[in-house]
Amino acid sequence: MNILESLSMAGKTLATNRLRSGLTMLGIIIGNASVIIMVGVGEGAKKYASQQFQTLGTDVIFIIPGSDNARRNAISPPNRLVLADADAIASQVPTVREVAPQISSSELIVSVQSTERATLIGTVPEYQTVRNAPTCLGRFFAKDDLKRNARVVTIGAEMVKKLFKSYYPEPKDSKEKVDACKPVGGSPIGQQVRIRGASYEIIGIMDAKGASLGTNQDDTLFMPFTTIVGNIVGRTSPYGIAVTVINVSAKSNDAVDAAEFQITNLLKQRHKSLDAKAEETFTIRSQKDALEIVGNITGALTIMLAAIASISLLVGGIGIMNIMLVSVTERTQEIGLRKAIGASQSDILVQFIIEAVILSVAGGLFGTAIGVGGILLVAAFTPLQAGVSGGAIMLAVGVSGAIGLFFGVVPAQQAAKLDPIVALRSI
Repeated sequence: MNILESLSMAGKTLATNRLRSGLTMLGIIIGNASVIIMVGVGEGAKKYASQQFQTLGTDVIFIIPGSDNARRNAISPPNRLVLADADAIASQVPTVREVAPQISSSELIVSVQSTERATLIGTVPEYQTVRNAPTCLGRFFAKDDLKRNARVVTIGAEMVKKLFKSYYPEPKDSKEKVDACKPVGGSPIGQQVRIRGASYEIIGIMDAKGASLGTNQDDTLFMPFTTIVGNIVGRTSPYGIAVTVINVSAKSNDAVDAAEFQITNLLKQRHKSLDAKAEETFTIRSQKDALEIVGNITGALTIMLAAIASISLLVGGIGIMNIMLVSVTERTQEIGLRKAIGASQSDILVQFIIEAVILSVAGGLFGTAIGVGGILLVAAFTPLQAGVSGGAIMLAVGVSGAIGLFFGVVPAQQAAKLDPIVALRSI
């Protein structure tokens, strides 16, 4: 008997027992759909995290005070990262494009409509470029505002809605989102807020950015660096004007590693005269490093999810083996009759293996269709851009076929070894 005859006979046998064949495929269908959806969700999470970091710029470098060990200590040394360090980086590191020192402080913000606690960031105009933080209404403060210690602030997209609720009424449709850049019945631009008893004019509203690195930029207010030093925090370091972080953008993504190396050497030289362990006075992190860490984490989670879902494929394969063993018992007379009229052991073996492979491949195809449909639903109703490559689909179907082949061998061998005389006696 050739392969085509075996395929035809296997197809007719499975079609005759549609319900049993469908139930046998169910485990493979669920397993394939689970694997494809889990891999798709994992890839979508990876893309989403990457996009969130991309909006902040992959060429950004953060310099923060103290080492990791120093920050774990209960008693930490005074802040040695100062404004002069930022100026030195801007003037002496050739791979750096722009530098934006910042001071952060948690303050109560009072408007005529509400009082909220927010993160107040004092920085320079270059912050917009370094951190990719545009305004959607009004403007960011300029160098002239720095020179005259202007009492102006640019406000985050979420904070402005909290402080001026009357300008942002809830939409009738709950699915619609309130746009901070489209106030209704008035504009926050030109309004005053009070911080520590002093009034500040709102000159701009920031584009919505969301949370990143533990900070929600939309719940933040920005003011000129000189203003926050003169009116809010004062001079807190004996070494100069202490800064919370120095934001640096490299000239290109390829220059990030070189910029980190040059900045490290420069700061070690600047701090060495005061402290032999100069490297413990600062830590350098980059968006590139964070992106790689997030990519590794999401990749590991994707593998874990796929591995968990693959258990369903294993269970489906065991189900195929069980049903095929039952089928061998039920078809003893058929096997005996075929052997009596000349069918060889290999013919019986091939037919049962083909039946198992057909069940697993068909289940794989149905499961793939369901999995792709599930991914489309995830992409439509969540921010995840879920998707699976054709290679992943081919791999899933191939694994299904291999499982059918593997688990179909034992029943096929049992059927092939039946003694035709013993089988015919049961007629």
